[in-house]
Amino acid sequence: MNIVAADWLPYALPFRQPWQSSRGAIDRRRGRLRRLQTDDGLSGWGDCAPLPEFGISEAAAAAFAETSARLDLAAQRAGLPLNAWLSGGPPLVGIAVNRNFGSVLNFDPGALNEAAAAGFSIVKFKLGLYPVAAEIFDLHRLARDLPATLQLRLDANRAWNLSDARRIVEACAGLPVEGLEEPLAEPDPVLLAGLQVKAGFPLAVDESVHLLDRAFFSQPPVRRIVVKPARHGGLPASVELAQRARAAGLEVIVTSGLESACGLLTCAHLAAAVAPHAVHGLATGEWFAEDTGPTPRIANGRLTLPDCSGLGYCPSATDRDAPAS
Repeated sequence: MNIVAADWLPYALPFRQPWQSSRGAIDRRRGRLRRLQTDDGLSGWGDCAPLPEFGISEAAAAAFAETSARLDLAAQRAGLPLNAWLSGGPPLVGIAVNRNFGSVLNFDPGALNEAAAAGFSIVKFKLGLYPVAAEIFDLHRLARDLPATLQLRLDANRAWNLSDARRIVEACAGLPVEGLEEPLAEPDPVLLAGLQVKAGFPLAVDESVHLLDRAFFSQPPVRRIVVKPARHGGLPASVELAQRARAAGLEVIVTSGLESACGLLTCAHLAAAVAPHAVHGLATGEWFAEDTGPTPRIANGRLTLPDCSGLGYCPSATDRDAPAS
C-alpha cells in the first residue's frame, strides 16, 4: 500500500449554543481533516482541531490526525473495524455514552426526563462557572428531580481552590454523583488523594496531564482518568496510556476534544478498544449546527459504531470534493 496523495481540508463548524466551561466560552470549532489516499483507491481520515483551553496543542492535534488516518488505512487493509484492529479482539457495535448538558445553574429539569427516556444512564454538567454556594443549591435541586435511572457526572475544569473543592465534595455526599473531573485549580497528587478519600465517588484527572508520571501510576491519587486522544498525540499513545491506567486500577473514560464527526468517530473506536464497558463522554455531536459528515448515531444511550472496516468515516460532499491544500 503506497500513499499517493495527502491533503488538509479546513472546516469551521458553528455550535447550536456556546460551549461553556470555567475557561470561557466558544461558539464554533475550527480544524482541518487529514486525508491520505493510496494507490489502490483507499482513503484514510483524521481530524486536527487544536484547543489550547483543553490542553490540545497544534502539534498534538496534528499527530492525532496523522496517526488516525494511517491506522484507518491499516484497519481497512486488514478488513477490520478500527476498534477491533486496536484491541486485537472482536469488533464492537457500540458503546455507552453520557448526555452532555451545560451549567447546573437554572437548568430545566424537564430535560432530565428526556435523557432518561432516551436511554442515557449518566448526564454530565459543568461546574465552576458560578459561585460555589449557587452551584451547590442547584446540584441539590437537580438531584431531587433526577429520574431514578440517571446519575450525575460533574466537571469543574480546574475551577476551585482546595477549600471550595472540599465544600463541593461534602455537598455531594448522598447525591447520585457518578464522578467529578478536575476539581482543583492547582492540582497536586497529595491534595487530590485527600479529596478522593472524602469523596464517595471517583475523582478524575483530565487536562492535568503533567501529573501523569511514574509516581502517579504507582499510587494513583484519584480513581479515574479521562483520555482525550488529541491531547496525547494520537491513537497509539492513547492506547498505551489507557492500558497503563487500567493496570494501575484506574477507571478509563474516553472523551472527545470537540472534534468534528471524523474525530468523534475516531474517539469512539478508541473507547470501544480500551474500555468497552465504561460510559464515555462522546455524545458531543449534537452540539454542532453542522458537521463534516454524518454524526455517529446514538440510540438508547449508546453510540453506534460503523459496521465496516477501518474508521468508517464518510465525509460530506463538500469535504470530499474540496481541493487539496
